[in-house]
Amino acid sequence: MNMARFLDALSRVPEELTIHIIMVLISLAVAIAISLPLGVLLTRPRFRKLGALVMNILNIFQAFPGMAIIALTMPVLGMGLKPAIGALVVQALLPIARNTIAGLYGVDPNTKEAAQGMGMPERKVLFEVELPLAMPVILAGIRTSAVYVVSVGTLAAYIGGGGLGDIIVAGLNMLWAEFIIVGAGFGALLAIAFDRGLSYLERKFTPPGFIVTE
Repeated sequence: MNMARFLDALSRVPEELTIHIIMVLISLAVAIAISLPLGVLLTRPRFRKLGALVMNILNIFQAFPGMAIIALTMPVLGMGLKPAIGALVVQALLPIARNTIAGLYGVDPNTKEAAQGMGMPERKVLFEVELPLAMPVILAGIRTSAVYVVSVGTLAAYIGGGGLGDIIVAGLNMLWAEFIIVGAGFGALLAIAFDRGLSYLERKFTPPGFIVTE
């Protein structure tokens, strides 16, 4: 191992790691803003018939390779960070929407009936009973999406999006293993950090004896 190259790669980490984290957080925030309301909507009686269709569409998006989604967004969003975020949002939708639906359907009907029997309106039942009880399952979906987005986010480097993928791509172009090790290593550490952090939140929201399925 060439120590000079290794130190050079490490010197690039703070900037590229910051870009990568920003890219992941924006992608997750947009995906949550779309998937959470969508999942709630598809559990309401008026829209349940659309559930299978919408989930099939999201499954198709999920099946596309990350690079293919990025290529499809480039004609609309151009080069750089925007198409990368667009692609990551598309691929982060399914786990969050799926777990939102599963979590809400998993709420004990007797609990909802008790809340309605106390005179609580539907909106209040949703926000004060259903969503809090479904939160552990929803967070499990967000955790799955976060780890996936961190991993696929390295592909943003191929279209000028930056992030830890820039270090990996530089290593591949120059055949420098030190750059590849540093970029991939910090990418793995970032994925683990998101996974552990969201796992902690998941446990905080999980009642005793409640089993979360992803």
